[in-house]
Amino acid sequence: MDFSFSPEEESFRTEIRSFLDSHLPNDWNDRDTIGDEGAEDGSLARTITKGLADKKWLAMAWSKENGGLDATHVQQMIYNEETTYARMPGGGGMGVAWVGPALILYGTDEQKEQYLPKITNGDDIWCTLYSEPGAGSDLASLQTRAVRDGDEWIINGSKIWTSGGHYANMGWLAARTDPSAPKHRGISTFVMPMDAPGVSVRPLPNLAGEHGFNEIFFEDVRIPGDSLVGVENRGWYQVATALDFERSGVGAYANGKRSVEKLVSAARDEESLVQQNPTARYELADRWIEVQVGFNVAYRIPFLQSQGIIPNHEASVSKLYGSELSQRIAGTGMHLLGSISQLRPGSPYAKLGGAFAQQYMTAVSSTVAAGTSEVQRNIIAQRGLGLPRG
Repeated sequence: MDFSFSPEEESFRTEIRSFLDSHLPNDWNDRDTIGDEGAEDGSLARTITKGLADKKWLAMAWSKENGGLDATHVQQMIYNEETTYARMPGGGGMGVAWVGPALILYGTDEQKEQYLPKITNGDDIWCTLYSEPGAGSDLASLQTRAVRDGDEWIINGSKIWTSGGHYANMGWLAARTDPSAPKHRGISTFVMPMDAPGVSVRPLPNLAGEHGFNEIFFEDVRIPGDSLVGVENRGWYQVATALDFERSGVGAYANGKRSVEKLVSAARDEESLVQQNPTARYELADRWIEVQVGFNVAYRIPFLQSQGIIPNHEASVSKLYGSELSQRIAGTGMHLLGSISQLRPGSPYAKLGGAFAQQYMTAVSSTVAAGTSEVQRNIIAQRGLGLPRG
């Protein structure tokens, strides 16, 4: 496996950086924290999303037939790395990451015609309706019901930890359609408008005071019969395939690289930080090495895809290592900056804009979101190492 990039790939990386330089505010790199709820950032996100759509970059790895550019897996990875490192607002989100790919694999021609163009041009914003109060890591235990009633489906139940559900206009839903079947075999997937009568959204602010998560309730929600995607009761396997798109990203290491760079810069600018915490120098070195190891882990994913191999346990290795590394980086930041690191964004005395106080609290969830570390280790053990179940 060759970890070097071709001249064409390096040229593409340069093109992405030029796009970001021309679309992001001049002081963007000086902002240590960015609120995604602000009107300015919301407007900026829409502008950038439109610019990406015009260049067909939102879904660049999709085929031209489906609105993409037939970009290689490596090009997609480079795009993800650069835009995450730059903390770019906007983009295709869940619609591009796994809803669109699932529709391409399992949707009807009519569904593709209806939904794919709205994903590639940035018109639709999707949220993922998977987790429930009693079904998170064990997603196959979900109980939200979808019952056929003539030409419609009636949805009842609730979802939790729905990222972006408060501004998404479309939802990608996993619901139980056969309660008598074994739990993995009675689930189906649906597309649904989030403004359908009977859908209600309740905000769930996190420990850091950020509103990203939501609880969604369905009370006799009716959606058309053709909202079903793929074969009825085979949704679990579609969900499992779609989740692989989420777990194969390089974003954790791009974020980690930026955070470690911020800490190294702070240590250079203020020597007393290391003098007060002599071991912090070694921690920073460890974190930097781990970030580089993480990039190698992530770079392997598009290499496998380019060889026609679908990453499974390999993607879980990347997700597991990246999410746990994010917690270690946040802890190193708190240690280096000392007690003042607890000051939140907005305090005039906060170092680095209070970014690490925020990061330390949000990193807690990184080993839970998108599949817990325990689930990832099980996947690695069973599918990667061939070990027996429990």
